[in-house]
Amino acid sequence: MPRPPTAALLLSALLLAVPAAAQTTSTPASPTPAAPSAAGGILPLVSVGERWPQAQETYVIRVAPGDAGKPLGLEAYSPGFNLADYVDGRRAAGYFGDELYKKNEPFESTFTLTGPGGTVVERRYASGREHTWDSLYAGGLPAGTYTLRVSSRGDGKNSFALRVAEPFSLETSDFSVNARDTEQTPLLAARLTVPQAWVGQTLSLLNYDVDGAQEAETWVVQPGGARVNLTTSANGQAATDRFPITPELVGEWQVYIRVLPTTKQYSNAVRYSFRLGEQAVTARVGGFAPPTGARLENQLLVEVVDPQGRAIPGAGYTLIGERVVRPSLPPGYLPVGGSIVQGTGNIVSPTEIRYQPGFTKVRFVARPPEGQLAVEAVAVYGDQRIPLSGVAFEVAGQTLTAPATLPLAPGEYPVKPGTLAGSTVTAPPPGRVADGGTARVTLEYVVRTELTLVTAPDILNACDVTQLTATLKTDFPQRLPARVRLNLPTGWASDYPLEVPGEVGGGQPLRLKVPVRVCRTDTAEAVAEPLDLRATGQARVRNPGGANVTRTVQGGGRATLTKSVDVAPQGYAVTLTLTVDRTLENVRLIDPLPVAEGGTSAVRGPLTVQGPSLAGVNARAEGDSIVLARVIPGTYTVGYTLLTDQPADAVVTAPDLAW
Repeated sequence: MPRPPTAALLLSALLLAVPAAAQTTSTPASPTPAAPSAAGGILPLVSVGERWPQAQETYVIRVAPGDAGKPLGLEAYSPGFNLADYVDGRRAAGYFGDELYKKNEPFESTFTLTGPGGTVVERRYASGREHTWDSLYAGGLPAGTYTLRVSSRGDGKNSFALRVAEPFSLETSDFSVNARDTEQTPLLAARLTVPQAWVGQTLSLLNYDVDGAQEAETWVVQPGGARVNLTTSANGQAATDRFPITPELVGEWQVYIRVLPTTKQYSNAVRYSFRLGEQAVTARVGGFAPPTGARLENQLLVEVVDPQGRAIPGAGYTLIGERVVRPSLPPGYLPVGGSIVQGTGNIVSPTEIRYQPGFTKVRFVARPPEGQLAVEAVAVYGDQRIPLSGVAFEVAGQTLTAPATLPLAPGEYPVKPGTLAGSTVTAPPPGRVADGGTARVTLEYVVRTELTLVTAPDILNACDVTQLTATLKTDFPQRLPARVRLNLPTGWASDYPLEVPGEVGGGQPLRLKVPVRVCRTDTAEAVAEPLDLRATGQARVRNPGGANVTRTVQGGGRATLTKSVDVAPQGYAVTLTLTVDRTLENVRLIDPLPVAEGGTSAVRGPLTVQGPSLAGVNARAEGDSIVLARVIPGTYTVGYTLLTDQPADAVVTAPDLAW
C-alpha cells in the first residue's frame, strides 16, 4: 500500500518482542533459502479505514473448558490513532505506523469482543497524540469461542498490537499487518501449525499489496528450518503460493516479511490469507512487549465472587462503552451486590457499576440459587412410622446419614437409600429443590417380620397337655415394640397368660410359651401386634376308641355290633356297624348317650344308614336306641355326630343289641 517516501529509520525500541521459539535472524535478500540470523520482532497488526479488501480485522480466541475462568489478559498497544505518528511527511519519535491521508478529518477504531453470550466488551478509540497501552479485557471467560473484531473509520490506517495471556492465543485466517521497519530486519507475521491430517492436501499462502519486489520480501520457514520465498504481490494485487503437504512439512510454519532498502514508504499494510484447499485455516498472530517506559493507561479488574469471596466458576463481565461494567453470571446465579475496591465511580445496582477510566477494581457478589433437601428415614411397622437415625443414603454424589439437611442448587435430586437388615426399601421420587425452599424426602423401610406357632407334641391323647410356642422375630437392627397373643379353639384350655408384651429386633425374638390341655383335634392361632401378623398351629387328638357286642340269634344265626368314636371338626363322629346273617325285624341298636356331670347334655345329630341294596333300610332314634325296622343278611352302617362338651375319654359308651 504506497505511502509518502521517507528515509528515516524506525526506532527499534518500538519493535515488538517475540518469544524465543519465534525469534529469527537477519539475512541479506537472497534467493537462497536460509533461516534469518538476527532478532527481529512481531509485526504490528493494522486496520485500514478505506479502500481495503477487509472491512474489519477478525481474530478468534478459544477458551477450552479447562481454561474457563482463567484471566484472558487481552491488551492492546496503540489501539487509538496517534496524530503525531506521521505528520507533514515526517515520522515522529516512537513511530508505530499510524497514517492519516486526509488532514483534519476524524479517524476512529472500534474493538469488539463477542462470545456465546453476545458482546463482552466494545471500545472505541479516537485520535490522540501518543501511543497508549490499554487493557481491553483482563478477566476470565466461560468456555467457548470468542471473536475480536477491529474496524476503522476514516481515510488512513491504524497500527496496533494485541496480546493475550497464556494459555490463550489469537487466531485468524485473513489478517493485515504493517511492515514498517526500515532497518531491514525480518519481522514475524504469523505462526501456522500443519497437522498430520493435512498430509496429501495443498496449503495455499496468499499475500496482498506488498507493492512489488522493491518494497519487501516475504517467506516461510518450514519445519526443520528451511526457508522458502513467497511470491511478492504487486500494488493492489494478490499473489498465491501453493504447497503440497508431505510428512516432512508437518509442524510449525513461520511467515516473515522484511522491508528492503529500496522501499519508498515508512510502512506498508500487507494482507495474508491461509487456505487448505478451499477451506480457510487459522494461524496464530499477535503478541508484544511494551516499549521501555510504556505505562498501562487503563485497566479494569473485575471480581465476580460468591458471598464467601470465592470466584464463581464460569462467571465473567461485560463492558458497556468505556464506563459501565456488568457481571455475567452462570445460569441461575442471583446478584447480591457490587462494590468499587479501587478507583472511582458509583454503584448503580447489584449488576451495574459506572466507573471512571483508569486503574479500577470492582467486585460483584452473587449467590448460586440454593435450596435445601431434607432427608429422613422411618421404619414402617404395622400402622406405625418410627423415626430412624444413622441410616446411610446417597444424593448429589455425597454419602450422608439420615436425618440430614443439605444445601443444593435448584433441581431434581434422586436419593439412593442404603440397606437395612430385616427390611425392604424402595427408592423414593427425586427431591425437587427450589431456590429458598426445602424439599423433603422420606426413606421408608418396611420391616420384615416372621411369626411362627409350634405345638409340641402335636399328636396326643385326648385332654393331654401340649406346649404352644409363638415366636415373633426380625433382623431389623432397631428394637421395636410388639405383643404376641394366642387364640385357643373350643376344647383347648390353659391356666397361663395367653399374651406377652415386649420388644423385637436386632436378632432378639419375642416368644410366648403356654402349656395347653387339648381335648379335641383343632388349630390354635398366634397374633402379633401391631402387625396383625398371624400364624397357626395344629394339634391332633388320637381317636377316643370304641366298643363292640355280639348276640346269637335263635336258630344259630348271629348279629354283631361294633361302635367307634372319632374326633370330628364339630364334636365326635360315631359309627355303628351291624352285621347279621339272617333276616330280622325291629332290630334295636342300644347306644346310650354320655351322661353330663353338671355340663350340657349330649346331643345326637341326624342319622345316616347304609346297607344291602335289597333291604328297606330305615333308621329312627328312640331315646338311647336306634331302631332298624327290618334287616336282611349283610352289613349295615349307622353314623351320626355326637355334640357334647364331655372330654374324649368320656364319650365312648358301651353299645348293645336287642330285637
